[in-house]
Amino acid sequence: MDSISQQVERAAAAIGAHGHPRPRVGIILGTGLSDFAHEIESLLELPYEEIPGFVAPTAPTHRGLLILGRIAGVPIVAMAGRCHGYEGHSAAQIAFPVRVLCELGVKSMIISNACGGMNPDYRVGDLMLVEDQINFTFDGPLIGQHDDSLGTRCPDMSRPFDRELLDAAATIARREDFVAHRGVYVGVLGPNYETRAEYRMFRRLGADAVGMSTVHEVIAARQCGLRVLALSVVTNECRPEALSGAKSSEVEHVATTAAPKVRAIIRGIVAGE
Repeated sequence: MDSISQQVERAAAAIGAHGHPRPRVGIILGTGLSDFAHEIESLLELPYEEIPGFVAPTAPTHRGLLILGRIAGVPIVAMAGRCHGYEGHSAAQIAFPVRVLCELGVKSMIISNACGGMNPDYRVGDLMLVEDQINFTFDGPLIGQHDDSLGTRCPDMSRPFDRELLDAAATIARREDFVAHRGVYVGVLGPNYETRAEYRMFRRLGADAVGMSTVHEVIAARQCGLRVLALSVVTNECRPEALSGAKSSEVEHVATTAAPKVRAIIRGIVAGE
């Protein structure tokens, strides 16, 4: 069986065979945010099915399309959609595209997602800049045989999110006049939403928001030495004492309506890279 690095090289070669500028920034567009692809000056669009090792997502609004192009003149590569652990994929499979983007040449990653806001100060439609994360999926992309070419076996995660990118994102939010909290994201397996007791537990653990993605991508990106910024759209309020329930259709709708905030930060960050 080929090593992970060989699989990564094969996928990157398949993408590179089409010819494109070497991207500087990688972007992952989460639930309800795939329409941001229209903001990109597209040079190449590839369905995931055409890239060795990529998995086509089944979650609604996740298009499964890799886009190479430019934003504000800066060469980027964007993933319109991602796969999740609840679809039956391992953490290593989920993190694989991040490794490929690193092989393509990106130095920074902007990762977006939809989340449930557990912090009582958060409101539906708010944005959270992720300052730290808790991996509660009981899986990880570094488990198993180690490949030295991917990075250190035990990467430091004391500061997984880049402070300069966080500050820049907060500045953009103030300039554009919308709320952007800073908080802790806890990643879970899903696909069910959480119980009241689970929300209470996560708050006691120090989490401000909960979602079903991102944590494995961040770990792989940090192992690769990439700078990381993560943006979470609060799509539902998860306060145990006043829980009204959550529906996937409502989550997708809120994520879509809040997309202009995410777009403003992505464009601003990319323009500064």
